[in-house]
Amino acid sequence: MRPLRLLAAMGLAVLGISSAWAQPVLVAADMRQQQSLDGPWHWSIDPYRDGLAGFHGEPPNARTNRAADVIAADVMQAKPRTFFEQDMQLSPVVSLPGSWIGHSPEMRLYQGLVWYQREFPATAPKPGTRVFLRIGAAEYRSYVYLNGKPLGEHRGGYTPFAFEVTKLLRPGRNQITIGVDSVRTANDVPPPVTDWETYGGITRSITLVTVPDTYVDDAFVRLTPDGSHIAVSVKLEGPKAANTALKFRIPTLGATLDGKTDDAGKWEATLPVPRNLVRWSPENPKLYDISIDAGADHFADRMGFRTIAVKGTDILLNGKPIFLRGISMHEEELGANPVRAMTPAAARALLSEIKYGLHGNFVRLAHYPHSELTTRLADEMGLLVWSEIPLYWLVNWNNPDTLADARRILAENIRRDRNRSSIVLWSVANETPTNDARNAFLRTMIGDVRSLDSSRLVTAALLSGREGNKIMKIDDPLAADLDVMAINTYNGWYTDDALEDLASQEWRGPANKPLIFSEFGADARAGYHDPVASPHKYSEEYQAAYYRATLAMAAKVPFLRGMSPWILKDFRSPRRQHPLYQQGWNRKGLISETGEHKLAFDVLASDYAKREAADSAKR
Repeated sequence: MRPLRLLAAMGLAVLGISSAWAQPVLVAADMRQQQSLDGPWHWSIDPYRDGLAGFHGEPPNARTNRAADVIAADVMQAKPRTFFEQDMQLSPVVSLPGSWIGHSPEMRLYQGLVWYQREFPATAPKPGTRVFLRIGAAEYRSYVYLNGKPLGEHRGGYTPFAFEVTKLLRPGRNQITIGVDSVRTANDVPPPVTDWETYGGITRSITLVTVPDTYVDDAFVRLTPDGSHIAVSVKLEGPKAANTALKFRIPTLGATLDGKTDDAGKWEATLPVPRNLVRWSPENPKLYDISIDAGADHFADRMGFRTIAVKGTDILLNGKPIFLRGISMHEEELGANPVRAMTPAAARALLSEIKYGLHGNFVRLAHYPHSELTTRLADEMGLLVWSEIPLYWLVNWNNPDTLADARRILAENIRRDRNRSSIVLWSVANETPTNDARNAFLRTMIGDVRSLDSSRLVTAALLSGREGNKIMKIDDPLAADLDVMAINTYNGWYTDDALEDLASQEWRGPANKPLIFSEFGADARAGYHDPVASPHKYSEEYQAAYYRATLAMAAKVPFLRGMSPWILKDFRSPRRQHPLYQQGWNRKGLISETGEHKLAFDVLASDYAKREAADSAKR
């Protein structure tokens, strides 16, 4: 079992890896034939990691090996002198997916290694098929075993990974064991210090995905930048990947395209856009079923078609200027004790607040890739999406292994979601201090985005400079490399600016591209009121006044083309510990953790309703 970090040492490029250690893409895996392994799992903490190695560094012995393909109680009954120092089959049971902070009160602030195990029935894979174990996300480093055999490792808490298990599955009882270690180092992505709850554990679905021997591993379908053609890129995996006939279809449009893969199993082609194609938009989120037939494989997905571009200071959706009326959100369900169990209902509850409550057309999914069910729901509901990887604050810009991890995580995110019409912006970083190493690192990331997906725009949430009290400067050198500039601004909250002075502040920066205010906000504890002329920070009145003042400032920025204030919902943040107002929560939400609207919600909703009406009048 080799760590993925070894790929960097072996000199393998993340883009186009050709290696026995490369993991499958399994694009649109959620629409494949699959067996869910969600539900009851045994769990056990391992704070000293003796399930990975003994105290002299040797492999774990029989007493401590969590992944061994044995039933400990049976072994002890057959051999009374045998003993174990753990027994996964007798350990407590929880329902996955969901972070371990909900397993027991003692796990609330646990950081370390936790083992999960369950048994499941299976039949032997049918001839001509392959089976993959796919994990939607686990925080942070995962060690995966099937029937006592190691499958591999993965680092990164927010992107999917999969291992082939065709030859390891057996008829009847099977045992899967996953060790998840939440501890991160300064070399990881993200590093340990953040402003959100990292939610250790397995937080997205675990499935067994069955495909033919040769199958569509990756497919990318989109409109060409000029909107005249549909472009299709396909990569087959398997013994018959080379020189295989394919057929691409959009049945309801009567569109068909035939072709054949090359010697590497790849195929790229275009076809003219059918006259009856309806372009996807927030007002009309039209989706189409598409299919690709290749040998025994029938690949299916559901997607929309639209173009996104920049012209001068305008963002163009389907060739027409659009203002992004949005808000940021973290992946955390409503409730007093969220565990990042994002069911379809949980995701819809949050996105509905944006679409219907705030009159929004845009959501920033911060600060890491969110669940694929959320991005699919954004497709369905008509919300434009900013998708981001967790290059956050103090990244080790000089470490080549960190860069390799970041590139892999970016590729995993883009390949999973680049068929989602809702996604219009890939973000490569958030609030990273400027230096030469950082600039080079992020320019590499920007290059990867353009190589993987040239059909979308690239951005990053930047910090700004300042001249005196009135002039705000967009002076980050990375702005020149982005399609859309984005700034996090908290004047009047983290600064001493008087709210009445915000409207007179002037923003200066490159005048040849659009700007998004990617963050602004103020904390307020729901239900705390201070209705005086100068309300106290943390009150709902101050937050509402802050929003009115910041929106007045935003209205005077001539190249501003979108906003995603911070943030939709109060979210867990262990760094926020004021005993009266925060209590382990970042309180900048416009709704509380349980969904209670604060006064500022209506302030933003009113502004967006006016913008929506003005946009409708133009159309």
